[in-house]
Amino acid sequence: MEVLLLIGLVLLLLSLRQSVILILFASGFYVHYVFGDGELTYLIEDLWTSVDRGVLLAIPMFVLAGNIMTRGSIAERLINIMRALTQWLPGGLAVCTIMSCAVFAALSGSSPVTLLAVGSIMYPALIQQGYPKKFALGALASAGTLGIVIPPSIPLILYGIVTEKSIVDLFLAGIIPGILLTVVLTAYSLWSNRGIPAVAFSVPQLGGALKKGIFALMTPVILLGGIYTGFFSATEAAAVAVGYALLVEILIHRELKPKDFYSIAVETSRLLGTLLPIVAIALSINLLLTAERIPQEMAAWMTTLVDDQFTFLVILNIFLLIVGCLVDIGAAILILAPILMPIAQAYGIHPIHFGIIMVVNLEIGYITPPIGLNLIVAMTAFKEDFLLICRSVLPFIVLMLFVLICVTWIPELSLFLIE
Repeated sequence: MEVLLLIGLVLLLLSLRQSVILILFASGFYVHYVFGDGELTYLIEDLWTSVDRGVLLAIPMFVLAGNIMTRGSIAERLINIMRALTQWLPGGLAVCTIMSCAVFAALSGSSPVTLLAVGSIMYPALIQQGYPKKFALGALASAGTLGIVIPPSIPLILYGIVTEKSIVDLFLAGIIPGILLTVVLTAYSLWSNRGIPAVAFSVPQLGGALKKGIFALMTPVILLGGIYTGFFSATEAAAVAVGYALLVEILIHRELKPKDFYSIAVETSRLLGTLLPIVAIALSINLLLTAERIPQEMAAWMTTLVDDQFTFLVILNIFLLIVGCLVDIGAAILILAPILMPIAQAYGIHPIHFGIIMVVNLEIGYITPPIGLNLIVAMTAFKEDFLLICRSVLPFIVLMLFVLICVTWIPELSLFLIE
């Protein structure tokens, strides 16, 4: 009964369109009062214990690194390399857009940062070369979500923190689904723009782009290579990303000055100012729910209602797609992952595989009305009508649903590199 009342409270606040932070505060108060035997004095202690984790430093560091690269020229130089490699294809600039988002996603780990960094350069270029506006908007809004599943992914870091699973394993598990999603979006971009003439391949242009962008191109090699070889952890990789981005932009590219770092850091702090309280409250709730074995009891209850894995996965995907439309991905992971993961394990689903299923579902929510974050970011960045952007992403949503089906029912796509 207590759990049902908690769910009812959350649904009531959601229906009243209350903020995530208010919903979490109300949920935290309720959980600590009901399941903590009324000892609300433990709430502050739980909040501190929740955020006293070194791995949390990876999140602000990766966001800061992405902002440095966006303000500097790393993003632009990477795009120039992708353009020189793909311009010989019919619709090559469309392919360049998808590939640039994929590469930059592997640097920033953030969907909105990827969309802004690549979109600010590629959107005017696509329109100028005659690509349909609907395609340009849909491609950028959709490909921007690659930052959610391609490592280093901030949502995967959050999932690893709240479920206490290996972040390196989660990064490895996200590689093949991320490549599959990139390939599917690239194939659609080629097919839908096959009538747009290609530009002759130019060796001098490619050589010049590589010469100017070699340090930018080395960024994902250093970061992901260091993580997967065990040379440094995900948290240390985030710090390396910040240091390397500053070194390249200030001393080599000379696009930034040391004084610019202050404004970038302030901008990043404002962005993260709402995230830390959400993380603290959500993790404190998770601590108490775990201590009271609430997820395990819910798993046992669920298995009495649904007796096969296939039906559970169908219900799970429908539920997560709806959640992704309404709730921010970070809040959804922090609240739902610790509860749903034990239930998934009861049906024989590997926790790492479940993490990828969850993130891909919520990734689709980034471009799904009514409050898909990338739709709002695209509307603001490109100054286009919101309904036009919503219509533009519809074919891409269908493609991403196809990838979701593959990821859900072919667990080897997620587990191949970690087994």
